[in-house]
Amino acid sequence: MSVVPMKRISVAALKRDRKAVLEYLQVLGVVQISIRGKEDDIFAKTDMSKSQQMFLKNSEKAEDALAVLKRYAPEKTGLLSSLEGRKVLSRETFEEQADKSAETIRLCGDIVNAEKEYADLVSRIPKLEDQKKALEPWVRYDLPMDLAGTRTTAVFTGTLQGEYTLETLLTQFRKLSDVEAVEAEIISADATQTCIFLVCRKQDQAAVREALRRMNFASPPVADMNPSQRMKEIDIEIADVQKQSAEALENIRSYAGARADIRFASDYFTVRAEKYGVISQLLQSRRVFFLEGFIPEEAAGSVAEGLESRFDCAVEILNPGKKEKPPVLLKNNGFSAPLEGVTESYSLPGKKEIDPTFLSSLFYYILFGIMLSDAGYGILMFAATGIILLKFGKTMEDGMKKTMRMFFLCGIATTFWGFMFGSFFGDAVAVVGQNFLGKGPEFGLKPLWFAPLDEPMRMLTFCFIIALIHMFVGLGAKAYMQIKQKKYLDMVYDVLLWYALLISCIVFLLTVPTMAEMLSVSPLKASLQKPMIVLMIISAVGIILTGGRESKNWVKRILKGLYALYGISGWLSDILSYSRLLALGLATGVIAQVFNSMGSMGGKGVPGVIMFIAVFLVGNVLNLAINALGAYVHTNRLTYVEFFGKFYDGGGKKFRPFAANTKYYKFKEEM
Repeated sequence: MSVVPMKRISVAALKRDRKAVLEYLQVLGVVQISIRGKEDDIFAKTDMSKSQQMFLKNSEKAEDALAVLKRYAPEKTGLLSSLEGRKVLSRETFEEQADKSAETIRLCGDIVNAEKEYADLVSRIPKLEDQKKALEPWVRYDLPMDLAGTRTTAVFTGTLQGEYTLETLLTQFRKLSDVEAVEAEIISADATQTCIFLVCRKQDQAAVREALRRMNFASPPVADMNPSQRMKEIDIEIADVQKQSAEALENIRSYAGARADIRFASDYFTVRAEKYGVISQLLQSRRVFFLEGFIPEEAAGSVAEGLESRFDCAVEILNPGKKEKPPVLLKNNGFSAPLEGVTESYSLPGKKEIDPTFLSSLFYYILFGIMLSDAGYGILMFAATGIILLKFGKTMEDGMKKTMRMFFLCGIATTFWGFMFGSFFGDAVAVVGQNFLGKGPEFGLKPLWFAPLDEPMRMLTFCFIIALIHMFVGLGAKAYMQIKQKKYLDMVYDVLLWYALLISCIVFLLTVPTMAEMLSVSPLKASLQKPMIVLMIISAVGIILTGGRESKNWVKRILKGLYALYGISGWLSDILSYSRLLALGLATGVIAQVFNSMGSMGGKGVPGVIMFIAVFLVGNVLNLAINALGAYVHTNRLTYVEFFGKFYDGGGKKFRPFAANTKYYKFKEEM
């Protein structure tokens, strides 16, 4: 339960060492640059945006080249290769690769251009095929398509919409024109169009053209040869383009061996762009530059010593100013650290707030396990994530590793509650025993505690008990923060009075036999009713008088106090929210039982066994996927709303150090 304390670090160094100092800090990755000083006559900032943009463009060019290779020369990778994390590079390898980066970027340009060439060639084939298809109706025509006529005649070659015969063509034409001296021929005709060849005298050309226009005449594809010859030429062109495109594709694939160099170039120029972004923030004189930022307290001493031993510089470590809000870095033990991402998804702790990750971890795995509550699913979860952690744990990225560890622990909790409630892939043990092994109805996995399906009210009561413990711990965390800030009266007003009111209400309700019977618990002694009523009244009056204590006007103070007391209805709705533990737990078990029953409908023979196995596998995989997602979502919901809502506001900003934020490679610290 720890927010790492932050210090201010200030570095004044010689400008000649600027590159080396920044590279040293970038590889360490423990300083968030935050310059407070302003420019003056001596110190000024240098605009490095043009160089930064150039490096970013180089990185983008490398990514474009990698995208091309991914499309046309994909890598053969394993199903879990994405879990391996970034590869580690030594200083020597880094320097060797850095020297080749400019050449690699030129290679990236060649790859992108090669794809453009290939795309142009590929796009030409459909166009040529369309040309060929357009000429197919004219294959019987043995004159050049661009023939316009002779010295004394005019030729019209084209198409009419719809299907015509020679007779209907001439009849329609003569309705629209007085020209008699025409000769026509139908080249081809179908339901969509009719291809025609028409000859007339030169002097009748205009009249014929007008009549054909009124018949929606359209000119055909133009060629200086007959259609069959042109189609043969197109076939030759298509074959040539296909050959060129195949060569272009092989050319692209020939660059696949450079993929590692390109990935390095992408990372290298990204790192350089980040460095130049920092240079733009530095205050610099002719010979000196000044840098400052935030650094974790635990790393401050070693970084200061490392800088002063390597460079001619002055390093000062200070406490942040009272009005400053240092960035937030969380540090938890192995049990709680997997849930840091859950906390961050809500909000990081604000100034003077505690890190809620440890407290939430005390309940998170329990809540998840109760919602899924099937030992079979739990074993699958922790076995799968455990194998992944064993195989890839050393190279896996921190974020992914925390996620795997979270589901590993959730799997253990699910297994525990599954055995407590007697669920192993639903009632699979009983179904297999009774249907395929000849066992009696008493055969099956017995719950170590009780079966929620048989005793739902007992389960609901258990959920309400967890709800009260969960939210009371949250209220206790609020008291802890107020004590830490020496707000002792606030702790009494905002926490102790509410503890008194809520506990007295609960005890009073449990003295009522009807309520106790409904919750499946033994009623408390009736003699406790009067003391609890007195305690309720005292605590309620206390909340009314102090709930609006920030107001000087007594009327406003009482009204705000009454509104604060109305918050008890929120507590009631929050407690009822925990009934989702019962609902999701029952849903998991019931759905699994339904699939088991469906699978056993095939009988006891070999076909029945095959059917059961198929339905069992498909059904339980779907059930696990759906209900594990539901358990994750609703566990987060109970954490964020019902638990954090009692004491936690958040609002902190994440610690983002100046580091080598690479995608494919990471550099050893000694670099």
